Amino acid sequence: MTKPPRARWLALLVPVAVLAVTSCARADRPPPPEIRAGQPDRGAALITQYGCGSCHTIPGIDRADGLVGPPLTRFGARSYIAGELVNNADNLQHWIADPQAVEPGTAMPDLGVTPIDAQDIAAYLYTLD
Repeated sequence: MTKPPRARWLALLVPVAVLAVTSCARADRPPPPEIRAGQPDRGAALITQYGCGSCHTIPGIDRADGLVGPPLTRFGARSYIAGELVNNADNLQHWIADPQAVEPGTAMPDLGVTPIDAQDIAAYLYTLD
């Protein structure tokens, strides 16, 4: 028994529509953050040393309960950094080391974070998911 023409079209269109929707969803979603290198334990100590907790609430860091900047809870699960950059290791390290270059006039100060320190701070932040 053959299907009526409408049923055949529907049977062909439904899988195509599902594929199109799932493909678009994947293309629109930024890639997950990557950690290429870095020492999260050292990063936690550096967060304290640089005073990041005076502006941010950061889980696992003593006295990191600042309310000036956004809380960094679940940072590893976020899509964007500062609403500007796709959340990945290279972008996060750039943001930490030179936030004014990314977003001139941002409230995030340039703290003189070295590239190696930014790498370790990023490694710690990516543990927060």
